[in-house]
Amino acid sequence: MKSHTVKKTILSRLNVIKNGLAILIDPDKFDIENTATFLRKLPSHTAMLFVGGSTVPYGMTKDLIDKLKLFTAKPIVLFPGDVSQIVPNADGLLFLSLVSGRNPEYLIGQQIKAVQHLKQTELEVIPTAYLLIDGGNISAVEGVTGTSPMSQNDITGIVDTATASEYLGMKLVYLEAGSGALNPVRSEIIAAVKEAISIPLLVGGGIRTEAQKQAAYDAGADLVVMGTAFEYPSALQDRKIVK
Repeated sequence: MKSHTVKKTILSRLNVIKNGLAILIDPDKFDIENTATFLRKLPSHTAMLFVGGSTVPYGMTKDLIDKLKLFTAKPIVLFPGDVSQIVPNADGLLFLSLVSGRNPEYLIGQQIKAVQHLKQTELEVIPTAYLLIDGGNISAVEGVTGTSPMSQNDITGIVDTATASEYLGMKLVYLEAGSGALNPVRSEIIAAVKEAISIPLLVGGGIRTEAQKQAAYDAGADLVVMGTAFEYPSALQDRKIVK
């Protein structure tokens, strides 16, 4: 059983972290046999691993986390596309509410379905406002949830949505351009949201280069989430991707 102290570790880290990096691993796209090699090549400032995807076959998430834990002590946080991806062997869970959309299933429906599963685990549950931002293509999140992303030109709407989420008690705000986005979230959006909220700001989607990652940090992102560039270990051979 995890101690109460351990259960608080992830959110405590996020509350103080600056220029942190999380690597998002989609079990459906990851070669589990290459886990050790993959982990050795991650940047040294990787703070934690996120595991999840829009659609993941049953059992694959648990198997991947078991394998990851053989080779790393970094916190492993679930980033679930739906309730079926909740497994007890992770350290925590981003309890996502898709506040950018108006589909009740992803605002509160999946969360209600998750309750009985979560009661049987010791996962640290972190309420997270999830804002899908237009990344220039149709993302998997958009397709699965049936919601439209927020326009990058609607800075006021994005800021107000993030602020309302903090007022509602969310502990994190996550600006997401979507896996494989052509365009990451713009710096002026990150800066505006950061100025408006007092909780940690996570930014992901479409961030593939060192310059894009640094731009997100400079604008105010506390934690940058990178996924696509790390789904295949061969991508790490290009040192322009990330240090």
